[in-house]
Amino acid sequence: MTAQPNRHLLLLRHAKSAWPDGVADHDRPLAARGLKAAPLIGRYIAREALIPDLALVSTARRTQETWALVGAELPVSVQRRNVDEIYEAPAERLAAVIRATDASIRTLLLVGHNPGFQELALDLAGGGDDLATLRLKFPTGALAVLDFSARAWTDATPRSGVLERFVTPRSLG
Repeated sequence: MTAQPNRHLLLLRHAKSAWPDGVADHDRPLAARGLKAAPLIGRYIAREALIPDLALVSTARRTQETWALVGAELPVSVQRRNVDEIYEAPAERLAAVIRATDASIRTLLLVGHNPGFQELALDLAGGGDDLATLRLKFPTGALAVLDFSARAWTDATPRSGVLERFVTPRSLG
């Protein structure tokens, strides 16, 4: 008998951002395409009952705006923390943030950036049907869902999870 996953990690890359002249990277807003994509992902999360217990959101403007649009589509208010360490973080730093999460959190959502998210997902996933797609690209607005049979987030180690699904805004729209 296969153990049921008891931890769900959602990695949501920010939606498509704009590149306005004279605006620092940290302060870049969402582009029109991102403003349309983020609610699609939020509705998908709600429809698929992937509601997080906690959302950890990069402090960059584009991630903040993405979460605001995604969160508005959810049927309940989700506890949220803005986390500086997620901004442009490499996979190792993201893994440390995840492993520092309290064991009472069963479904954890991170809203952040690439290439760290793609590297982290590939590092944590020991299997999954969508791995080949994820290896090619982790586009803006995409959502990777990894499942873990673990007692605590400290057990989210390399190859310990399964990539349960990988969804892009394009696949929903």
